[in-house]
Amino acid sequence: MSDISVRIQGRAGRITLQRPKALNAVTYDMVKAIGTALDDWRTDEAVALVVIDAEGDKAFSAGGDIADLYATGTAGDFGFGQTFWRDEYRMNAKIAEYEKPIVSFLQGFTMGGGMGVGCHGSHRIVGETSQIAMPEVGIGLVPDVGGSMILANAPGHLGAYLGTTGARMGPADAILAGFADMFIPQAHWAGLIAELEETGSTSCLADRVETAPQGRMQALLAEIDTHFAAAELPAVLASLRGTDSEFAADTLKALGRNSPLSVACTLEMMRRLKGNTDIRAALALEYRYTFRAMEHGDFLEGIRAAIIDKDRNPNWRHSLDDLPAGAVHDMLAPLGDNELTF
Repeated sequence: MSDISVRIQGRAGRITLQRPKALNAVTYDMVKAIGTALDDWRTDEAVALVVIDAEGDKAFSAGGDIADLYATGTAGDFGFGQTFWRDEYRMNAKIAEYEKPIVSFLQGFTMGGGMGVGCHGSHRIVGETSQIAMPEVGIGLVPDVGGSMILANAPGHLGAYLGTTGARMGPADAILAGFADMFIPQAHWAGLIAELEETGSTSCLADRVETAPQGRMQALLAEIDTHFAAAELPAVLASLRGTDSEFAADTLKALGRNSPLSVACTLEMMRRLKGNTDIRAALALEYRYTFRAMEHGDFLEGIRAAIIDKDRNPNWRHSLDDLPAGAVHDMLAPLGDNELTF
């Protein structure tokens, strides 16, 4: 079985991720297949809309397939990763800018690279099991695949909190933060997909929308805004450390697990992208970081600790309190001839 199924069924272009045992992690070949399909269907009058779904109950897609990135990066080949991210980001932009409706059904885990496939379309559907997150700072990256733009435009400073802690969002939280549009119980999904294929119209979705079960984030917004209003890491840490609350303690613990360089760069990206709705600008900024992530960041060490040795004890280049002046600027500086283009 192929890792991805691309076909036309009725009036719908259909993309189904088919790696359930790998939680539908997105490979480079899958990135290319999605981009090619969208190009082919853009001018195909037989295709009225696109439906993206995934096999398995556990995940729409838990992220990008990072094993090859680690193998090449540790061998000193940074070019494969740079090419992977470049082409992946171009695919993300195609989804976000697509002229036809794109309907995605996001069960279980939707994280990282999976978010980039599922959360930029026009109709993003979550259900009872949906858990969406941008946990890249835990492996030495920054929220990417266009996620930085969504985070930067979340209410208040919610995006800074989600992006630096990697906190998971249930269905209501995902809608609040801008990663999803509607909650529809998963029992209705198969019937809706059949109707989308038959009619080529998204009008059937509205009749099935329900109120999502209450989430966690709405009640935390005031505390999040208090501590994350500062755009720089030292001020965020000082605010959290100066507060005797369960939220502050839990947040400090989460930040302490993640790459300090990634956390600081994420905060700067939130500052730069606030109010920006041009996904290309966000992707270009993300690419400045990921282009450098293997050689100058914590990415390879983060992957070693998370999925190679699985010791969950990464040896980051810096601590939260000793990040050198200029480190954030260096990771997000323009790339010259290597800047991301579309």
